[in-house]
Amino acid sequence: MIIDVHGHVSAPTELWAYKAGLLSARGAHGRGGVNVSDDEIRAAASRKENWAKGHLDYLRDHGTDVQLISPRPFQLMQSEKPARLVHWFTEECNNIIHRQMKLFPGKWIGVCALPQTAGDPIQQAIPELERCVKLGFVGCLLNPDPYENSGTEAPPLGDRYWYPLYEKLCELDVPAHIHGTGSRSERSPYSVHFINEESIAVFGLVNSNVLNDFPNLKIVLSHGGGAIPYQLGRFEAPSLRRGTGGRFSDGLRKLYYDTVLYTEDALRLLIKTVGVERCLFGTECPGVGSSVDPATGRSMDNVKPMIENIEWLSAADRKKIFEDNAKAVFKLTVA
Repeated sequence: MIIDVHGHVSAPTELWAYKAGLLSARGAHGRGGVNVSDDEIRAAASRKENWAKGHLDYLRDHGTDVQLISPRPFQLMQSEKPARLVHWFTEECNNIIHRQMKLFPGKWIGVCALPQTAGDPIQQAIPELERCVKLGFVGCLLNPDPYENSGTEAPPLGDRYWYPLYEKLCELDVPAHIHGTGSRSERSPYSVHFINEESIAVFGLVNSNVLNDFPNLKIVLSHGGGAIPYQLGRFEAPSLRRGTGGRFSDGLRKLYYDTVLYTEDALRLLIKTVGVERCLFGTECPGVGSSVDPATGRSMDNVKPMIENIEWLSAADRKKIFEDNAKAVFKLTVA
């Protein structure tokens, strides 16, 4: 079985129109909602957007059996004010995913977004997490920077600001999937910002007490953990100078990483650095990586053949990456 832990919803256009309406009126006309039929939600799953094929076509052609889907992060506008806009839109995104889960049972499983609002306590996002877990969602996205690269810094993930969320994640026994959202910086647009924030997230978690204070906390890093595997030596050296006996790489291997890396060399480095047991198959397909590479004739987010081509992975190793690790981390019961 092939389980892709990193996908984003292909939603009816009414969801994006709803967002535009919220932003234009700043919530002055009330919450409203996204009024779409089941047929419209089904159609969105096969509609071509910025890619050559529809979402379901990509999954079929890539051999993906199950995909975990979440809202498209760059749409989540967590730096917007008033905060109620973020709450309303996030809840509507999660509602669409819940309906897709019911319309395509066994194909899509939900990972919810949290209504993180810049400058507000993280506790205000927890009720939506609890609601979604009751609906069958198996995890949540966690954005380290709800200010969205606007010049104000959020607390690092090792800060006690985040502890109420970590406590709730452990109580519910669901993982957080670290993923940045938008970026208000032209110098560092969102694709660059994602990688920066994932790197900062790993650094902040490993160099804090979080993983000791919450030994059962499950954290999945998007995009292979950003730049950390490539720059490991930069962070390993200071950990050795401290003389405490612990290495940065020890903490690194207490986290999990998806394989949303679009070159085989990067995948090899990630798996060697963190170990097979810490890698979960992910593609973020369809998305940024859905462009076709002329050298292979495949879309770059077709990661499965790259992993299959790594000669030092055993059949058991590949099964862990493609299936077993996802089932364990997200408590999936699919067969």
